[in-house]
Amino acid sequence: MKNILRMVPLLLIWGVTQPTIASPALGPQTTPLPGDYAVGADLSFLKQAEDRGTVFKDNGQAKPGLQIFREHGYRWIRLRLFHTPTRLPNNLDYTLALATEARKLGYKFLLNYHYSDTWADPGKQTIPKAWEGKSHAELVQAVREYTRDTMAAFRTAGVLPDMVQPGNEITPGMLWPDGKLPANWDNFAELLKAAIEGIKAGCGDDPCPRIMIHIDKGGNKNATKWFFDKLNTYDVPYDIIGQSYYPWWHGSPADLRENLAFMANEYRKDIILVEVAYNWRPAEYRNKEAPFPETPAGQRQFLEQVNRIVLATPHGRGKGIFWWEPAVTGPLRSRGFFDDDGNALPVLTVFDGFTNRP
Repeated sequence: MKNILRMVPLLLIWGVTQPTIASPALGPQTTPLPGDYAVGADLSFLKQAEDRGTVFKDNGQAKPGLQIFREHGYRWIRLRLFHTPTRLPNNLDYTLALATEARKLGYKFLLNYHYSDTWADPGKQTIPKAWEGKSHAELVQAVREYTRDTMAAFRTAGVLPDMVQPGNEITPGMLWPDGKLPANWDNFAELLKAAIEGIKAGCGDDPCPRIMIHIDKGGNKNATKWFFDKLNTYDVPYDIIGQSYYPWWHGSPADLRENLAFMANEYRKDIILVEVAYNWRPAEYRNKEAPFPETPAGQRQFLEQVNRIVLATPHGRGKGIFWWEPAVTGPLRSRGFFDDDGNALPVLTVFDGFTNRP
């Protein structure tokens, strides 16, 4: 009994509440989700993997990846777009093709502009080669026109996004050095507004998507407050706060819970964890204590717990979760939903027991 009592504070720290699997005598558990709750995945590399011959299997049966996720409750796809990539596949034609296949299966679509030829993230926001040497005014114009024209291309193809994030993990700004933070807030705000103007201009007569501002501070209330307090002084129009949450970088589940409550109370915006992942084999926690075991079972427990935390966000502002690249291959496969042989892992079934899925 003493050991059990000692465990109670730890369970509270990590936000553990109750088991998610009903007892066999009660049968499967079914829980309703809000109708606007996004169960999503960033599947930007899926087409490339399958084009190269990767086969994904669910219960031993080979199926197209998009079909597998659809059958397990995933209703949203997130796709990144690079300007002119040379090593990565995510150009406009590739992204249009994957978005088209997803829309045929009924997916909603979140488009992620990187405004770079490669990864844009907290450590780098590299300007596209085509825009090098431009003045700030010229760069603002380029962002507006590029965003307008690419949005028009999605509209023409019949796959206008339902949601768009201008920039990726933009806590340090975007389009360095012109829009690098904290030194260049005025420039950054103008670039961001130009991107949003381009999104709306590219919609034509169709309804425009909701706008997400995405940063990388899921468990960091102070950094979140610093960014959005300052951003909001510029009257940038947006609808949704997007956060990345990788616990080895962004804090404990308790930190996440605290920050979600802060954002919901302070900004009264809908919030989506737009990048979430955990490993099914040892990777990030080899030499430090892990919030969950880095095992297939631990990976599933992580997603179950994070989902509970998002659903418990005050005022109903927690609006969904996107797993980052569950169909990824190569070195990051340990963050995915499939083992080295392409077999689905337990985490894939987390949303099977939910009803009213969008």
